[in-house]
Amino acid sequence: MARRSGGRDARRAARAGAVLQAAPYLTRNIPPRVMISAEGLEIIEHNADRILSEIGVEIHHDATLKRFRDAGAAVDGTRARFEPGLLRSLIATAPSTFIQHARNPERSAQIGGMATVFAPSYGSPFVRDLEGGRRYASIADFENFVKLTYLHPNLHHSGGTICEPVDLPVNKRHFDMVAAHLRYSDKPFMGSVTAGERAQDTVDMARLVFGEDVGDRTIVMSLINASSPLSWDATMLAAAEVYAANNQACVFTPFILAGAMSPVTPAAVTAQILAESMVGMAAAQLVRPGAPVVLGAFVSTMNMQSGAPTFGTPEPALIMSAVGELARRLGVPMRTGGQLCASKVPDAQAAYESAAVMGPTMAAGTNFVLHAAGWLEGGLTIGYEKFMLDADQLGAYAKVEQGFDLSENAQGMSAFHETEPGKHHLGSAHTLANFETAFWKSDLADANSFEQWEAEGARDAEARASEAWKALLATYEQPPLPAGTDEALTEWIDRRKSSFPDSNV
Repeated sequence: MARRSGGRDARRAARAGAVLQAAPYLTRNIPPRVMISAEGLEIIEHNADRILSEIGVEIHHDATLKRFRDAGAAVDGTRARFEPGLLRSLIATAPSTFIQHARNPERSAQIGGMATVFAPSYGSPFVRDLEGGRRYASIADFENFVKLTYLHPNLHHSGGTICEPVDLPVNKRHFDMVAAHLRYSDKPFMGSVTAGERAQDTVDMARLVFGEDVGDRTIVMSLINASSPLSWDATMLAAAEVYAANNQACVFTPFILAGAMSPVTPAAVTAQILAESMVGMAAAQLVRPGAPVVLGAFVSTMNMQSGAPTFGTPEPALIMSAVGELARRLGVPMRTGGQLCASKVPDAQAAYESAAVMGPTMAAGTNFVLHAAGWLEGGLTIGYEKFMLDADQLGAYAKVEQGFDLSENAQGMSAFHETEPGKHHLGSAHTLANFETAFWKSDLADANSFEQWEAEGARDAEARASEAWKALLATYEQPPLPAGTDEALTEWIDRRKSSFPDSNV
């Protein structure tokens, strides 16, 4: 048993060591699956224009309201209305694709086009693991997930607030979270959005590590959520203002629980997503034309009896497909989806709900997939074991998106000539040349015989994933920073933290 365990650990260590050679993003060779007609898209766009012109959007940020008024919007108090075409003309300056530069240039990711980037879950106040159960997240958990994300070859992006370190003051925890991304990973990362000054702190910290030319490159991408329905709050817009002014990317995402934050029907939800996200993207362009933006969509249905959010239902699949096509028509990248579920533990429900969301996410041609690994309990919890199981499955999605290989080797005609009809191919030269890479293989699934599975402890998927995250974390080595950078970052953070008192707001 010890010898077998050592072999497993060695194989995991070898895979972890390959992290720096993993692709910085997935290049899709499969076109998006569009589940709505061109006429249907025109109806959605027309309805979004009607929402914007007839109803309008609440803007609770004076500087943004002024910019919209100056650009031609009709502003009445905090309500802004937009004539058809106005927001699209503003968004026209946004890039259709951009590069988010990583600390390691080999990890820089393309956002947009035929690229897909996988990032871990975001925003959970709780964490869960098999041994410790569910508990409030700490900064140690946050750092663990940054390290695991850095090590896993199927995740391209370090993410942002992977979990909320509730053991730190609310008004200062962003320093430690951003520092963890900068120190413990060299993949792209997301910044703080809980206040304008915290966004500025993120930019300043990035400048310490990346250099003074941060404004010439997109280093940070951040999640800016609408206060659906049809409202943008001052906090989010203030953060977006900072990032746009510094040429950093924002993912403008309506966060919609259909039936509560929008009408119940997919066509209405989609029109609302387009309307709200266009307001955010246009606001960024008014700060700095050409600032990179992403059209985001996060949609959950709800149990109409209890009001609880539900995941893996068919309606969001339709919405994701339409949003992907609407983003391409608008000329901007798109974010949606993830491996979402309502299950509290990584069980069968978690697996089928996650698959039911992730499949349509990929089919929609999503460019940036947040919540790609770890999501439990409607996002309230990130699970260590769920993280590993999800990250493992991302490899299968990536394999599908490669499409058919039609090279001479892939056509395999030599194997047909070598192997007589009725004989097996196991010993053919073609099989021997390709057996190591012929099929995608899960690192966590058990396909052994019942007897072998029982002899190795009869462990289920969660137990195997528990062993896997611990073994992977044990291989972690910090990617080096330039001499003096870590010290400069620490000194800067200490000075900023000491300049104002702790607060829980």
